Order: sequence, then structure tokens, then C-alpha cells
Amino acid sequence: MALPDLIEIIPLAAPVRAEITVPGSKSITNRALVLAALADGEVTLEGALWSEDTQVMVDCLQRLGFDVRVEADPNEFCNRTITVRGRGGEIPNAGTEDKPLELFVGNAGTAARFVAAMVCLGRGVYRLSGVPRMHERPQAALFSALRDLGYRVEAENGNDKLPAKIFGARLYEPRQSANEAAAGHRPALRRCRVSIEHSSQFASALLLCAERGGWQIEVCGENAEESPYVAMTTEMIKVFPRGGGRFQIEPDASSGSYFWASGMKHEADADGPLIDFLTEVANWPETHWQIDDLFPYLFADVLLCQTVTPFPATISRAFDLGDSIMTAIAMAPLQTRPVRFTDLGRLRLQECERVVALRTELTKCGAKVIETGDTLEVFPSQLHGAEIETYDDHRMAMCFAVLGLKVPGIKLRHPSCVKKTFPNFFQKLAAAPPRGLGVEIRDGHTGRKLSHDELFAD
Repeated sequence: MALPDLIEIIPLAAPVRAEITVPGSKSITNRALVLAALADGEVTLEGALWSEDTQVMVDCLQRLGFDVRVEADPNEFCNRTITVRGRGGEIPNAGTEDKPLELFVGNAGTAARFVAAMVCLGRGVYRLSGVPRMHERPQAALFSALRDLGYRVEAENGNDKLPAKIFGARLYEPRQSANEAAAGHRPALRRCRVSIEHSSQFASALLLCAERGGWQIEVCGENAEESPYVAMTTEMIKVFPRGGGRFQIEPDASSGSYFWASGMKHEADADGPLIDFLTEVANWPETHWQIDDLFPYLFADVLLCQTVTPFPATISRAFDLGDSIMTAIAMAPLQTRPVRFTDLGRLRLQECERVVALRTELTKCGAKVIETGDTLEVFPSQLHGAEIETYDDHRMAMCFAVLGLKVPGIKLRHPSCVKKTFPNFFQKLAAAPPRGLGVEIRDGHTGRKLSHDELFAD
């Protein structure tokens, strides 16, 4: 039974005390899949996310000839245990210029960027394509860097976006002899400079493959050294079992933000509004690889169960939060003072033009939102229900679903887009406490309460 194309979220009478588990991190899973394929032995990834974006990555690896085994995870329905037999930097399969090996990346930015760099290690020709929105998303800085490294990249529409053909340079390079390999001879390092102005994934793609490719990467752009997603990549490279072994994927902090937000209980004292978290997310990440693991700490000291003023006056996409800033923006009209959300430029280049989408849909609900450059200022507002356009963007759907827990009459169009990173999100909302929130979710056309099975997005 498919999730209807319009659903209504029925508000909770009060925040629910619960402890929710969320699936594995998409960002970590797709990085780990690349590192496992380039490893020297078999690597087992535990707690790996199994969603549209990671399935696309696994499919690409299998089409490239890697042995990838996927098994159920008994602890989390949308996780898997994935075992990859690494080939030490070899890419087994390839196509020709007349018939390139086709690789479909959907709308997965990580797959589009990581696979583009990875196939340069191959000995053949590859064609990467995706859904129409992926063909609009930037690739130019990555393609420029790959060309600087000596690789041939041809964008079919002449715009340095997908679809594109990539020619693995090893097609033209002599194979290293056994004697040379035994003597430790390595080709001279190739160097490139890559900007992360539009996406940090460009740098991560190159860094993941740099050792196998003999590449030296210089990352540039605003706050390049502090980019949390580039830092995630470098830290993972340091600890990943390159010779084979096991690697644990931690829960996705961006996905966890929806449940932290759902459990925000607002109280007042003489000094102003206070917040407490009644809903918590189990096994919250401790590595600090994900910038969004700061979400609960930005609003309250969870470990000490303290309450603080809920929303800072200014929250930055560059320094405070990653994708979970969208959760905070959706909740901001419920606050008692205006909140400015800054450095939102990259949100414009993701699954949809998220800055405009957030402003448009919040305004539709009665919120006062002012867009100035890459800043949104959100004012305390009296909200009402509305039909929310999700723009086929998983995070838009989940943010406004959480708003629907607070505001009557919120309906979501095309909610199945959550399959990109969190296919059982609505099942988690509807499950009975303490493992869910006990939310009633209805067919938006008929008003019929949806069953557990109908709430899975596939």
C-alpha cells in the first residue's frame, strides 16, 4: 500500500515523552561505501542507512563490478549491514567511448560527486546521469579539479553539469609492473585546487580517492578549513579500516533533529520562555563528525537536563547547523522573538531552492518571513493550516510534518519524497510511545486514518 499523495498531520495534544531511534547517517554511509570499495580487504559497514540515496550508491558500486552484500539490520528497519569487498583502488568494470558504462545517481548529491571522482581511477569511460533536478545542481568546481588532475570530463550540455562522460585516465596509463609495485614505486603526485563555495561534496569526493589516485588536493573557498563536511571526510579517512574490518555508522543527526523539535516543551518564567526536551533520540552521535549533532545543544543542555532560552537570536548555516537549520526555521514562528537565519546560500542549490521554499510555505501558514540575500528573518506569528508543497524534497516534508504536530490543518503534498533519506519517518511519528510519538496521520483527501504499512515511503 502506497503512501497517499496528500496526508494530514494531526497535532499532538502535548509533547510526548519518548526515546526514538533514527536510521544511520546518509553522509557517513555514502563516504564509507566509497572507502570500503577502495580498501584492500573486505569491510563490513554496520548501521548503514538504507534509503534512496544510499541504494543509488550501492547500485553504482555493483555496476562498477564491486561485490556488495546487503543484509537486514535487526535493530533498525531502515538500516542495513553492508559488506563490500575492496579492490585496492581498482575499478573492475568500465565502458568505452562509444558505449560508456551508465551510472544513474538519482538526486543524490553525494553519489553524483563521489562516483564522478571515483571512476577516474578506472580504465574506461563512464556516463553519469540523474533525475532532472540533479542535472540542475552544480558540478563545475569538481569537473574543473578533475581536469586539472589530467582527466577528461565532457558535460553533454556544455554546462559542466550532469549528464556527463568521464574518462578514467588509467585507460591511457601503462599498468605498473609487479617489480615496480614491489619496490614501492608510485606515480608522481597530481595536484589540483577545488572550491567548496557551492558544495563541500566536491572536496570530499576528491579527498576520498586522493590516496588511490595519487592526488594532492588543496581546498579553497569561504571557511574551507572549517567546513564540517570536509572535516567529516578527513576524520573518516583517518580511522577507516583500509585493510579490511568493521565500521560502525552512527545515526543521522539531521534526521534526529525532527524528533528533538517535536519534543520541545515551552514553558515560561520571569526571565522569558524556557524549553525542555520530552522526546529524545537514542544513541545520539558522539564523534562530532556531523555538524547537526549540535542541534539539541544549541537549544538546551540535554545531558544535564537544563532548560535555556530556546532559540538564539541568530543561527548560521555555516557555523551552527547543517541541514537541521531547516528544522529550526520551520519552528521559528512559534518563538517569542524574531530569529535570523544566516549563510543559507547552499540551501538554494540542493534538492530544491530551499530558501525560497521555506519562505513560501511558512508564509502560506501565516508566518511573517523576510528574505534578504542569503538570510531569512522569521517573526513570531499566529499560524494556521495549509497545504504544503514539498518540492520533492525530503527535508521540506519532514520539517513541515513536525510543524504539523504543533499547528492544526497542515497537509503535505507528495510526502513519499522522505524515501530519499528516511523511508519510515512517518511510521516513526505514528508508532506508539516510547518508541514513537503516537501521531495520527490521515489521508489528506478522505480524512481516513492511515495504517502503519501505508505510512512507509517507497
